[in-house]
Amino acid sequence: MIRPTRGARGVRRAGTTIALISLGCAKNLVDSEVMLGALKKAGYRPVPHPDEADVVIVNTCGFIGPARAEAEETLAEVLRLKRLDPAKRIIAAGCYVERDEAGLRAKFPGVDAWTGVRAFGDIAAIAAGRPAKPAAGTFLYTDASPRVVTTPGTWAYVKISEGCSHRCAFCAIPLIKGPYVSRSAASVVREARALAGLGVREIDLISHDTTGFGRDGGVRDGLAGLLGRLVRVRGLAWIRFLYGYPEAVDPALLEVMADPKICRYFDIPFQHADRRVLRAMGRGMDGARALDLIERIRTRLPGAAIRTSIIVGFPGEGRREFAALRRFVERARFDHLGVFTYSAEEGTPAGRRPETVGPEEKEERRGEIMALQAGISRTRNEARVGQVIDVLVEGPVPDSPGLWTGRGRFQAPEVDGVVRVRLPEGWSEPPAPIVPVEIVSAGTYDLEGRLVR
Repeated sequence: MIRPTRGARGVRRAGTTIALISLGCAKNLVDSEVMLGALKKAGYRPVPHPDEADVVIVNTCGFIGPARAEAEETLAEVLRLKRLDPAKRIIAAGCYVERDEAGLRAKFPGVDAWTGVRAFGDIAAIAAGRPAKPAAGTFLYTDASPRVVTTPGTWAYVKISEGCSHRCAFCAIPLIKGPYVSRSAASVVREARALAGLGVREIDLISHDTTGFGRDGGVRDGLAGLLGRLVRVRGLAWIRFLYGYPEAVDPALLEVMADPKICRYFDIPFQHADRRVLRAMGRGMDGARALDLIERIRTRLPGAAIRTSIIVGFPGEGRREFAALRRFVERARFDHLGVFTYSAEEGTPAGRRPETVGPEEKEERRGEIMALQAGISRTRNEARVGQVIDVLVEGPVPDSPGLWTGRGRFQAPEVDGVVRVRLPEGWSEPPAPIVPVEIVSAGTYDLEGRLVR
């Protein structure tokens, strides 16, 4: 939701200002940061609010129905700003545009320019009204690409690949982004060095399949090899990877993750537990094998945090299959879990299957799993009370003097809980980016602690 600031319209200030609204996932955010870098290099001045900007770019998400609805709502809102200021230029970009540009053009004829996922590197030309030069495939930045990091200064995302070559029956990503393409390991390492030089202490490797890194080039154990190089980057303290496939969590990866710089954190979406549903999804690891993997991880790397995501309401998920999923969540005792209701996506194999679970039942099943996980999460958090943990500081809590937010190694940015840190009286800020904190209380998702002097 855009919340524009108030102010008179129709008066231009010196210089060309630009506002970029990034929707969807962290991978979209990196693309937005690269676009901002290219625009800033071309002389545009970024501003935080779209009503202050000469040019507004909406980087859309087209993954599932709710994301597309958010994109349409956002485009409608910025076009209302354009009606107040007809000179304002509106650009729609990203996944939803790539997926259905014709449909969006028909709905939003007031948009001035359109670009999918292949021309992010040429965004300055598009903003100026010049023809773009789209890449042959989905745009993938390098360490040489200009970039404006918008996350808190202590951490940043690093996208290591683009696209996906898996064929999960429910997923539209390969239709939007194309096949999997890795960056070079050398480029990722150079970017990590540059970020560390800016004061970044945690990097989060992201991709549609981080565990597939290098596979498209015939590299074996590509992610393990990359992690092994990143731990040697001076200045980095925490390294985390997000979204890997469970089948690729092998001994080589577990071995390198024993390094103290690498967060013992596994984001491995299992999607379901019932074998028949998983087969229909095009996924390979059933609940029994998943539990074996979880046990191996926790044995090999004590204290490892495991996050997963699951889908409820997939066609063919009856009460028996849902009960199997529920038992799986209960036994796995995940540290973090996200639940999605199934969304039929046009062009996917599952999208051709008749729906067997109604919208209300999907929401009920989602609520049941989330309630179960809430109890697990609270129990796991309460076990941390009295412990002293390292916390990466993110920033002060607004209107709460002496209270700052941060995260432990077991918490990924933006998707997990946080640690709220109380500073000693008289302190204006933490003494370092990573500080020792004693946990004094626990909620369902968040923790409270005090800085250890």
